[in-house]
Formats: sequence, C-alpha cells, structure tokens
Amino acid sequence: MNYSFEIKETIIRALNEDVKTGDITTEAIFTNNEIGKAKLIAKDSGILAGIEIFELTFKLVDNNIKVGTFKKDGEIIRKGDTIATLEGSISSILIAERTALNFLQRMSGIATTTNIFVDKTKHTKAKILDTRKTVPGLRLLDKMAVKIGGGENHRIGLYDMFLIKDNHIAGAGSITKAVEKVIEYKKKNNLNALIEIEVKNFDELNEAMSLPVDIIMLDNFSIANLKKAVEIVQNKFKLEASGGINMNTLVEVAETGVDYISIGALTHSVKAMDISLRIEQI
Repeated sequence: MNYSFEIKETIIRALNEDVKTGDITTEAIFTNNEIGKAKLIAKDSGILAGIEIFELTFKLVDNNIKVGTFKKDGEIIRKGDTIATLEGSISSILIAERTALNFLQRMSGIATTTNIFVDKTKHTKAKILDTRKTVPGLRLLDKMAVKIGGGENHRIGLYDMFLIKDNHIAGAGSITKAVEKVIEYKKKNNLNALIEIEVKNFDELNEAMSLPVDIIMLDNFSIANLKKAVEIVQNKFKLEASGGINMNTLVEVAETGVDYISIGALTHSVKAMDISLRIEQI
C-alpha cells in the first residue's frame, strides 16, 4: 500500500486530538524504558480492513515498535483470532493504542457491512456503491474500507465526477439547462469526468435520456418503477438506484436489473467491529 500524505496527515491529526500535551496516565506509571508485547485480538467475526493503517499509527508514534501481522485486509477474521502482535516501548504502545484501534474497528465494520450487501447481490449485475455520507476527515479511509469489503467508490468528492441533483436542477431551471451548463464547463476545462443526473419520475427520466449523460440515478423509485425504468432505458445508460435502500429491500432492488445501488448506510451508521489490544504482563 502506498501511504499518501493525506492519509498520514489524517492519522497525525487523530493522534494529536487524543494526546495533545501528553498521556499523563502512561507518563505517571511508565518510563520510556519498559519494553513489552501486545496481541491484537478479534472479539467479533467479519472482514478485516485497515491493518496497514493500524500499523502506520504505531510507527508514527514510535518507529521502533515491531508489528507482526497474521491477517491481511480483506481476509475473514473469526472471534478469538490473533490478528497481530506488537513489541516495543509500552509507553508508545499505550499512546497509539486507542487511535489505531479506532481506525481499525471502524474500517473493519464498514468492510464487513459492505461485504454482506455485496454477497446478497452477487447473483445480479448490480454493483454496491458508497456515498459521501462519511465522517468528515475520514473520507479516504471510509471509502478504502468499502473497496476492501468488495464495494465500489461512487465518487471521492465533489471534484472527480459531475452529479447533477435536484437542487442543481431547481437552481438551473431544468434538467436540460443543468446538463448543458455542465457540458459547457467540462469542455472549457478539458475534463474527463463522468456526468450523472438524478431523476425522480418518468418525465425526468425521459428528459435525461435525451441528453449526453453517462449515468442516471433513479431516486426513491419503487421496485415496480425501477423495473419499468430498466425496460425503458434498455441499457442505453447506466442506471443507479438510490434512496433508503436497506438489507430488507436490497435483493429486490438488485433483481430489477439496475447497474448500481448506492447505500449511505455503508458509512454513515456503521457498527464498528469489536477488536481489542491486550498487553502481556511483564
């Protein structure tokens, strides 16, 4: 994995948030001379994600900490599994522990949830997409976890894809006017970004189909209307189903024949995986 500057900065900010002027409890009990060992233990079962982020967090606190990993990102872990071991300054291990676990637990929770959605739709052509409903400042890590879980990233941010939504359309005056402005901007700035348009009914769908867009988002369409939309479009455009889709409705939506299903719940309300770090008594 190639650690980007942005990911390192994210970890550093998280460490600074936690440590600030120092870990006073650890400083009171230990010096920097005590060397110890620790084990990373799974207390849940699921898909591991973020083990390299976990390791990097410790290395940014103390590069002398030795981390040995037994599992890789994307692998299934079972309750009770030893995921990794650590050896080094006890003070350093304790300082990095919570931040490292926060990243690992959240990312593993996202990957595990994503993998469940992906597995339930594997008999269809539908791809599971994430959204921008991520924790501010953790966008790259949240979306990295979705990929590890088998999902796909919709767009990283506002800069890498055109997505014309209802408020854009309302402000522009119509779907056609909004798309025309986007095409003009795209040509002027020599951009290669895809254009996606959100529609809420069949009138808007028909208007969108008359325009040079790449993807049409079917927002809050019923199952029956999704099927009808797929029949109307006849693979001329990629179709994305969006809006309130959950585990109970997922399979029905996927079986309508849409190409993509975007699910905010992958990142906005995920349950973190329970993983603990246990220091061995000296």
